[in-house]
Amino acid sequence: MGPRAEGPDGEPSGLVAARLEKLRRLRSLGIEPYGGRFPRSHHAAEVVSGFAALQGREVAVAGRLVGLRGHGKATFFDLRDQSGKVQVYARQDVLGADEYGLVSLLDLGDIVGVRGTVFRTLQGEVTVQAGRVTLLAKALRPLPEKWHGLKDVDLRYRQRYLDLLVNPEVRETFLLRSRVVRGIRRYLDERGFVEVETPTMTPLAGGAAARPFVTHHHALDLELYLRIATELYLKRLVVGGLERVYEVGRVFRNEGLSTRHNPEFTMLEVYQAYADYEDMMKLTEGLVSSLAHEVLGTMKIRYQGREVDLTPPWARKSLSQEVLEQAGVRWSDFPDDASAARVAERLGLRLDRPPTRARVMDKIIEEFVEPRQVSPVFLVDYPVEISPLARRKAGDPHLTCRFEAFVAGREIANAFSELNDPLDQRERLERQAQERARGDEEAHVLDEDFLLALEHGMPPTGGLGIGVDRLVMLLADAPSIRDVILFPLLKPR
Repeated sequence: MGPRAEGPDGEPSGLVAARLEKLRRLRSLGIEPYGGRFPRSHHAAEVVSGFAALQGREVAVAGRLVGLRGHGKATFFDLRDQSGKVQVYARQDVLGADEYGLVSLLDLGDIVGVRGTVFRTLQGEVTVQAGRVTLLAKALRPLPEKWHGLKDVDLRYRQRYLDLLVNPEVRETFLLRSRVVRGIRRYLDERGFVEVETPTMTPLAGGAAARPFVTHHHALDLELYLRIATELYLKRLVVGGLERVYEVGRVFRNEGLSTRHNPEFTMLEVYQAYADYEDMMKLTEGLVSSLAHEVLGTMKIRYQGREVDLTPPWARKSLSQEVLEQAGVRWSDFPDDASAARVAERLGLRLDRPPTRARVMDKIIEEFVEPRQVSPVFLVDYPVEISPLARRKAGDPHLTCRFEAFVAGREIANAFSELNDPLDQRERLERQAQERARGDEEAHVLDEDFLLALEHGMPPTGGLGIGVDRLVMLLADAPSIRDVILFPLLKPR
């Protein structure tokens, strides 16, 4: 059974048919077009940068054919691997008529291995003169047009493999992402934190305000949820004596799509016993600034045209004061749901659910405060109504020891002095359960096993969550979360 002879737009493609004919001819000549192992001695960039030492020596390179220039009995082609590109020169009088015939059956996109000698052309380009050419994989479909690349944004996300092939800046973004994740682990490991893994499927979806994805375990006849956070399991580990833990893992939230939201994303969560949210501020600014210096060589970056200096210390601002300055309201202006509805109407807030006090608080912060935070800043001391897992602030029990960190108008971190009073925690989760019973699918769940753990005693603890995707967006100057997730969720065509 052969491939569909059509292009990405569904139209029949004569190019596919022509390549299938070349495939048939190769096999008729006894050439297997899908080869096996090819030992490389060098990557393309190593040949180019190491010319002085490699001149006149034999090398073995392999990669995708991205340029092809035939000249009768001689052909130049460009070979690209992950490191870069190197030119290859194939001559009939060197390869022999039979093997040079293979070269004539090559197409852009084919993957080949070349053994040959390094030299420099009269034009000064470092080149490998082929002594042997091996076809490793015949491409049955052409690459997107070389000079215009792959510009259809939706197609780029759907066919990321093509995006990576023709857009070098995309490859650089995902290599940067890999360096960021390695840097996170190194930074925390060096400070005595232990990386752990907690369940992805759980009997309760707790630790955040979000609607979960639901699945079913047939053997146990048990409804399970994809985790929306790792928080409650990591806190159990702190109770168990693991005093510094972290997890870099996928979490899942059954929410809409946007430039900042994908239902599946990567979260870093960190917990440190005998610490508080002040310690988490230092950890956050230290981690983010060091990552910027490590992957970009500077703490002064540009994000979407804005200059941002990540050098610590970052500013600290009272959230209540920012709400007063930016929206002209105080939390005390709406002590209940009825007054919150009136404030929402006065401010022109549009909520997709009934305007409870907590929802109006969240919306005011989202619309009036967050977009104005350009320079790195910690907004501190959030109301208890929207912080059910955070410790109350001494001297003002209506507020909690919580901060969110913002850079260039984007939230990148959320942290608490964790609530370790099991009675207070039970009361708050019971109120959340009442909200769920009234139809709020994003309210926190009442997790009795977590409360049981707290009743055994959890030390004072600082907790931190950082959205890894949003952090990479910042460092890669990417406008959409889809630009930093290799395979984002898309609506089927």
